[in-house]
Amino acid sequence: MYASCERIAVFLSMHDEVRTEEIIQDLFKHGKTCFMPKYLTQGTSNHMDMVKLTSMEDMMSLPLTSWNIRQPAANDNTREEALETGGLDLILMPGLGFDRNGNRLGRGKGFYDTYLERCMKHPKGKPYTIALAFREQLCQDIPVGDNDVLIDEVLYDVLD
Repeated sequence: MYASCERIAVFLSMHDEVRTEEIIQDLFKHGKTCFMPKYLTQGTSNHMDMVKLTSMEDMMSLPLTSWNIRQPAANDNTREEALETGGLDLILMPGLGFDRNGNRLGRGKGFYDTYLERCMKHPKGKPYTIALAFREQLCQDIPVGDNDVLIDEVLYDVLD
C-alpha cells in the first residue's frame, strides 16, 4: 500500500506516540509528497489542514507548539494544503487506543474525524488510513460516536 502511494500525510510525533521521523525521511528519499497536520486551535475550533512539508530541514525549522510538536506557525499560510490540490493517497494517524474493528480513540478534539469527512467530499475521496500504534494501545473495544470515522488498518509493534 505505502509503496504505491504518492501523496502521504503523517503526524509529527508527540512524546508518547510512535516516532515518525524515519518514515518522513523515507518519504523524501523515495520522492513522495509529504503532508503534515496543521491544527487550528483558536477558540473551540477543531479544524486541521494537511500542509506540505518540503524536507527534513523544513520540519526541523518549524516552531514547537504547547504540545511540544512541530507545526507551521499560525500565520504561515504559504504551504500547499492537500485537499486544495490533488488530495491524499494515505494518512498515517496517531491515537491513544485502537481496536481490531477500525475504531480509534484520539485525544478528543475530533481533528482527524473532521478532516476525513472533508476528504470524503474531495474528488479523490477518502484516503487509505493506517494508525501507528504500540501493541499496548490495542484494546478489545473502543467506544465511538456518530462522527468517528473508521480507520482501515492498525500497524503496531512492542514498546522498546
